[in-house]
Amino acid sequence: MNIVADAEETLLQDKPRQKIIFDRLTQDSFQKDVSTRVDAFFKSNKISKNANGQMVFKTVWILTGWIATYAMIMSNLFAPWAMLLFALAHGFFTAMIGLNVSHDAIHGSYTKSPKKNKFLGLSFNFIGVNDYVWTISHNIVHHTYTNIPEHDEDIEQVPILRLQPNQDLWKIHRFQYIYAFFLYSLSTFFWVLIKDYKKFFQHQLGGHFRKTFPKKEMVRLFAYKAFYYVMFLVLPFMLLDIAWYWVIVGFVASHLLEGFTVAVIFMLAHIIEGTKFPEAGEDGKINMPWADLQMHTTANFAIKNKVVNYLFGGLNFQIEHHLFPKVCHVHYPKIAEIVKATAKEHDLPYIEHETFFGAIGSHIRFLKKYGTQQTPAI
Repeated sequence: MNIVADAEETLLQDKPRQKIIFDRLTQDSFQKDVSTRVDAFFKSNKISKNANGQMVFKTVWILTGWIATYAMIMSNLFAPWAMLLFALAHGFFTAMIGLNVSHDAIHGSYTKSPKKNKFLGLSFNFIGVNDYVWTISHNIVHHTYTNIPEHDEDIEQVPILRLQPNQDLWKIHRFQYIYAFFLYSLSTFFWVLIKDYKKFFQHQLGGHFRKTFPKKEMVRLFAYKAFYYVMFLVLPFMLLDIAWYWVIVGFVASHLLEGFTVAVIFMLAHIIEGTKFPEAGEDGKINMPWADLQMHTTANFAIKNKVVNYLFGGLNFQIEHHLFPKVCHVHYPKIAEIVKATAKEHDLPYIEHETFFGAIGSHIRFLKKYGTQQTPAI
């Protein structure tokens, strides 16, 4: 069986989608104004847009926690129930690596050096996720076509989740506000076992089309996946002095916490009351510039909560992240007021929820409306 050949044969059925075209920028556009003001802030305060000492310290202790919890499990010094607690802690540290370290590095915001960013971005592979697929599906697709149906794959999840108005409304969707959070918990479990392989061999990833699949990246995909499976499944089965089912329980429990953490943070940024789902015309045109699109499709939450800011990679400042993905997340609180004031001047929305649980409530209300109304008024 030739995987590459089989994938290539689908090319005839998997043709490029309509190319999206954004409105051109004007001299007084929001994008130009906000970029100029944010650049001026960094220059006038002589602050680097990249990681500072605080970010380096956070990176060290997150990676230390991730390694330490794995070592505790593999030490064979603890009872199964204690190992399970370490597995849950390990899952949380894994989520923090993805949200804080890998995410910034792959965006190129951790450091000015592309080589150092690429090295730090390898952390994604060590936690079971493919950096090449993520770069396309997240950096290119999601950040370019945010909340545009059939172009942003982040709003096209499993069919029993209805997250955008173009999706068919099923009877089961009326209960999605109940079962959605359980599905979120499974997200990284399927990510490391299925999702990366599926997306790697798709020609069409949202609004991005590829004719071929790089052989080098294919080798990296399987090599890093094999390493991950050996470290977190094979070695525990071989070396831990516990019943085999405890290994499965620990692996799944770790992913339940990791998946829940990662998925909820990303959902609260776009799948929430007030965000829009703009559709392109027949010519593929979106009647607004790219930066304006971000203001209509992206939301902030709990930006005054220091714990949320610190633990979740500044992704509660999602508006700032989408506008300035190459700025390290530790700087988002400093530029948020600039972005908000500039958006107000240009009569653009600045969607935000004051608290984390307020955003959760908004997301639940969103799921209820999209689960019962064909064209929800949100």
